[in-house]
Amino acid sequence: MSVSVRGVTKLYGSQKALDDVSFEIAKGEIIGFLGPNGAGKSTMMKIIACYLPQTEGEVVVYGHDVVVDSMAVRRHVGYLPEHNPLYLEMYVKEYLGFIAQVHKVSNAREQVSRMIEMTGLELEQKKKIGALSKGYRQRVGLAQALIHDPEVLILDEPTSGLDPNQLEEIRKLIKKVGEEKTVMLSTHIMQEVEAVCDRAIIIDKGKIVADDRVSDMQSKGVNEIVIKVEFDQPIEEKKLLGVDGVHSASLVDGNVWILGAGNVIDVRPGVNRLAKEMGVAILMIQKEEKKLEDIFKELTKD
Repeated sequence: MSVSVRGVTKLYGSQKALDDVSFEIAKGEIIGFLGPNGAGKSTMMKIIACYLPQTEGEVVVYGHDVVVDSMAVRRHVGYLPEHNPLYLEMYVKEYLGFIAQVHKVSNAREQVSRMIEMTGLELEQKKKIGALSKGYRQRVGLAQALIHDPEVLILDEPTSGLDPNQLEEIRKLIKKVGEEKTVMLSTHIMQEVEAVCDRAIIIDKGKIVADDRVSDMQSKGVNEIVIKVEFDQPIEEKKLLGVDGVHSASLVDGNVWILGAGNVIDVRPGVNRLAKEMGVAILMIQKEEKKLEDIFKELTKD
């Protein structure tokens, strides 16, 4: 395993930021680490990156304990924190060269050129960082996190505040990096996880509440199935609510209804029977894949 977290608890005084958290990340996985504000995401990432010590538990990165052998862990980890700390008066190429020296990169010049090319900074490399847009500053942050060629990349809200074009570019870059490295990505943008990540871990109030592949999480849902159905003429809500298993019915457009149902009974045969009994034709009926955002809300609501 690239990263192994076992029974980690973090206390700030009497407050538990993390409560007995355990998970593992395999080599080459891109993990979406999700949770509401204050759930413990950044704390967990800082512990893995050796910026904070845990109160209890064990974290091992590439065979090295983050407490016992933190310097070895740092050699294996690249970290981009939520608030990207950059020297704004330095030029892009100068800054990356400085970071390469900090990491004692042997082929620093070649590695800086490689990172500039990988992150699309060729036209910006001779500019001061303070003159760059936020999108390009994030690219510089990614380049510094990758400069020492780490096996594990930890990204805390890497696309926060970016416009749609910048979002797409950074996502492509993260996906490209994830072909060779283990990536742990914290974000509030559910579409980003659906587009980029193999697996999602959801944390709430310091506890893991879900850990599964994104596709499996969506197909399983939590406790509700969503059915979209269109009739050729109006139908009463109370009739739809009378179908076994249907617990909610919302008219969204014309004669198109969204039905909420438990995940035990497939309600589509019952809807078909109702339509036949009423002499109404069904123009379309389909089971909607539950969005990750819906699952997130369901798992983290008070």
